[in-house]
Parts: sequence; C-alpha cells; structure tokens
Amino acid sequence: MAKTMTQLDILEAQSVYILREAYRSFKQLVMLWSIGKDSTVLLWLARKAFFGHVPFPLLHIDTRFKIPEMIEYRDRVALEWNLNLVVGMNQSVLESGRHFPGGKSSRLDCCRALKSEALKHTLSGEWPRWRMDHAQKRLVPDLNPEAYTGVIVGVRADEEGSRSKERYFSPRDRESDWNVAEQPAELWKQYKTDFAPGTHVRIHPLLDWTELNIWEYIEREAIPVVPLYFDQGKGTRYRSLGCYPCTQPIPSTARTVPEIIAELRSGRLAGVAERSGREQDKEDGGGLETLRRQGYM
Repeated sequence: MAKTMTQLDILEAQSVYILREAYRSFKQLVMLWSIGKDSTVLLWLARKAFFGHVPFPLLHIDTRFKIPEMIEYRDRVALEWNLNLVVGMNQSVLESGRHFPGGKSSRLDCCRALKSEALKHTLSGEWPRWRMDHAQKRLVPDLNPEAYTGVIVGVRADEEGSRSKERYFSPRDRESDWNVAEQPAELWKQYKTDFAPGTHVRIHPLLDWTELNIWEYIEREAIPVVPLYFDQGKGTRYRSLGCYPCTQPIPSTARTVPEIIAELRSGRLAGVAERSGREQDKEDGGGLETLRRQGYM
C-alpha cells in the first residue's frame, strides 16, 4: 500500500525539486544563509536534495551587528557539516561608522548599506569575500572573484507583504533591483529558468511554506537551530533574528520546538506579524518593499 504524503512531505518534495532545478539551470549558484530558522531549513533541504553534500557555496552577509550566538552557530555548523561558507560585508561603512546606531544613519539606510549594498557587491565579486578554511577553522580571504548570478534565498510568501509578490524563480536586473510588475508567470508548476545574459535570478524554494510548517519540519527532522529562538528563563524569545540594535524578542515562555508549535497553533500570535520585532520594517511603513526593490533579501 502506497504511503500517503503529508503536507510536510509535499512541501519538502517541491523544495527539493526547485533546488535541483536551480542547480541544473544556473552555473554560478550560491545560497544565502542568514543563520535564521528558514535559511537553516533550506540548508537542510539542500543536503537532502544532494545526498548530504551541498554543491554550491553558502553566503552570509555579516553586518557585524549580528547577535553573537548567531555567529558562533554559523561557524560551528559550517565546520561540522563541511560547508563552503563565504562571508561578505560593507567594510567602508563599518570602518567609517556611517551606520545605525550612532552614525547619523536611519535603520533603513543602515540596512541598505550593510545588507543590500553588501549583498550586491559581494555577489558581483567587486568587494572582498572571506571563505571558511576548514583546516585552519577560521575565515580567510577568498581569492575567487567569480560573480554569482543564481541566488537561492529562504523567503516565504506568508512572512511579509512584499515577499508574497515573489515567484519561485524571480529575475533582478544587473543592479539587483526588483521590478515587481515583471515577474514571470508560474502556472501548473512550470517555471521559467532561461533568462537573458546578465540577469540576476533569485530562487525561492520555501515560498509556499508557513512559519508553522517550518517549525513542524524542524521538529520532524530534529534540525538544530540557534538557541535564541527559545525562552532562556526571562519570559521572552526571538521570533525573527537580525541585527541586535534593530531586533527585539517577543513575550513567550516557549522553551522547546513543540512549545513553539503549540504557541503558533493556539492562535496567541494571530494578528502579530512574524517580523514585528524588526524595527527597520516599521521605518519602511511596516514592510520591506522599499528595501527589497533595491536588492534586500
């Protein structure tokens, strides 16, 4: 008797298909890894799709304002899972201090400089990159300036308004800018993967997953995530992770994955945006569309 596929089975199979299709279609492929739950689930799916091996680099844009536990987790997992970790950043803004807080910069401008601009120039190979050296167990300068044109990203349509306008394969121009009105149709699971030379393409294997799906999958697969997602005894936890000056925890006593799932199913967080603790979203009118049109993840 054939096994009936669960909703998680269906989502997993779809994501694995998209990952394999991306690998087949784009030579210069990279996956963004923010270290959050979504991109870590995406990383887990990539390991499944390619039988334990991730055949493309993982790119982390380091703002130098990430919560320290995130960077510790990033380096540990990269070494344990033998990942090809690449790190980029906006060195000039960091060295000049022209960022939030204290640098006469708004949160939105800071995000634009430390994330959008850093991502654009790291992808193009114009700015320095660092790569995890597994023998030395530390980051070293990356001598490969090759541009990445296919970029796998762990965004979900339900997470934030502008992300609901995405496609599985979403083109950007040479400047990484996003024209929302020019997204290709994706009907009956048919996807456009042949784009004009120079087109920068974002690939979104998690587009149809929900926050609850992500945590249910983390539970089913026993995926390790950053402990910041759990209450450490203070009655708060992070629901979404980012830079510490702009990310606030939510009131919650959930200390385990099953408790987070129960919290989501209870409806207690209904009507509360998943990114409600991300202050830069509020500067952008409660969303991310301004930043995302300019290349933000």
